[in-house]
Amino acid sequence: MKWILFDFKTSKEAWFEQALTLYLKKIKHYAQFEVTHLKTISLDRDSFETKKNFEEKILFDKITNDDFVILFDEKGKKIDSMQFSQVIEKANSSGKKRGVLVIGGAYGVSDEIKNRSNILVSLSDLTMNHLVAEVMLLEQFYRAQTILNRIPYHNA
Repeated sequence: MKWILFDFKTSKEAWFEQALTLYLKKIKHYAQFEVTHLKTISLDRDSFETKKNFEEKILFDKITNDDFVILFDEKGKKIDSMQFSQVIEKANSSGKKRGVLVIGGAYGVSDEIKNRSNILVSLSDLTMNHLVAEVMLLEQFYRAQTILNRIPYHNA
């Protein structure tokens, strides 16, 4: 299964680029994986619904019916690393062509995107910068791969 991460990255930081390169290099030993940073629009805070609708359209242009979609949302299911590896395994055995990981924009995602997702997962109860969230997700995806492949990285 090919994996793709979609997010709405709005800033660029050297430390993030280093972490992204590091985790993509680690992940490639276990899975086809790519990251696509989608462009959003700049609007004031009062126009958050317009921004969410704009981002919804962009996501629906990228997601197909043959995708297993995992949405990371603050109201998603709270799971540990072992459970996340089981979600990845479920996606891998789903018969779908792609596993799609989605980190929504600054104001979250629309109900339509939530309804289209196969599962909603919470990364944390904490609010975090998108770059931090993406690095956390990449590390957890790598960890899931090592769990599934019985590589001694996860100590639980």
